[in-house]
Amino acid sequence: MSHDFICLMCPNGCHLFCHSRSGGIVEIKGNQCDKGLAFARSVLKGAELSSGARLVPGQGRVTFSADDLRLIFAQWGLVFRGLRPHLTPEGSPERTVFRAVIEDDKGSLFILEQVDPAIFHTKMKIIRTLALLSERGLPAIVPYCFSKEGQAIVRHGEGLWQVVPFTPGVRLDREAYLYEAWRGDVLSSFLKGLRDKAQGMPAFAGDEVFSIKRYIYSLVAQIQRHQPRLAAEVRAVMAFLEQDLMKVHDVLPVAFCHGDFHPLNIVWGKEDIQAVIDWEFLGVKPEIYDVANMVGCLGMEHPSSLTGPLVCGFIGQLRQEGVFAEASWRIFVEFVVALRFAWLSEWLRKKDEEMIALELDYMRLLIAGRDEFCKAWKLPGNTVV
Repeated sequence: MSHDFICLMCPNGCHLFCHSRSGGIVEIKGNQCDKGLAFARSVLKGAELSSGARLVPGQGRVTFSADDLRLIFAQWGLVFRGLRPHLTPEGSPERTVFRAVIEDDKGSLFILEQVDPAIFHTKMKIIRTLALLSERGLPAIVPYCFSKEGQAIVRHGEGLWQVVPFTPGVRLDREAYLYEAWRGDVLSSFLKGLRDKAQGMPAFAGDEVFSIKRYIYSLVAQIQRHQPRLAAEVRAVMAFLEQDLMKVHDVLPVAFCHGDFHPLNIVWGKEDIQAVIDWEFLGVKPEIYDVANMVGCLGMEHPSSLTGPLVCGFIGQLRQEGVFAEASWRIFVEFVVALRFAWLSEWLRKKDEEMIALELDYMRLLIAGRDEFCKAWKLPGNTVV
């Protein structure tokens, strides 16, 4: 038995991972407090738990010897030459139990990762998706390697492991890149390609469409119960979203999306995208999801970038290509605001008061500047039909 879900016991919104172990134990990871254990039990409702089963918190991150890594690495038919500790893989380290860059005997570099068994099925969806997108010729896709036995995820001891080629990149100049027009061109090209190549993804047939609307209402309910002073600030943002977005959300066009498309989930080259990484939130969502998340993240770096050449070129190219429906563009600013609730949940989980305040300020800036942004981005009106 494996499950993953968002804890609703407090506004932290922890992402919980539950996995059955031997001896009637269900291990839970991701909770920041004991309320996560209680919430996991309420979700599982006892029916999924064997008689006498008990929930226990998971263990922290671990390290491995070179001999351990050599044995694991060999399952892919690769010869371990050594670790490359000066190389840091892009993307979030929180999405693996352990990871390291390893050089083989031919001088090639790979990322070896241990993954949490609780998210095995999610990882397999990612692996299958990247393999299919690569086969279909989508650039900037780096598929995972398969072992000598034809497995993408292999077991060693009690751990599950995967290997992917290491892709070197160029570090972002966090001030200059926001205004570089060429990045908007390559970002729009990637999303257009993703839309073309991701048609009929078999791994997602029949999956429920992710609803940011439902997510927001759930998060706001938690905030109202546990942080009434913060709830007053959130209500003003909700009023803006309920004018238009919430009325049409459920009938917006949907498509397969990366789900966490932002600048730091890209391995950049000097003039192009080398790889798009961290696909953990992939799935069927409102089609404009990835565009809105990217624009929101760029503006969070510096609001002036929202009307700069990168963002305007990014949006302009997508509109020129006709990649997304006018109905999606009509509520685009609202959707950018809506996706900031996912980031607000992250700051709540981490109890980062400074970022919570900054996120709310950013939401208010987007709302106040809506007409200015629509003009700069040449967007249609948002009349709800």
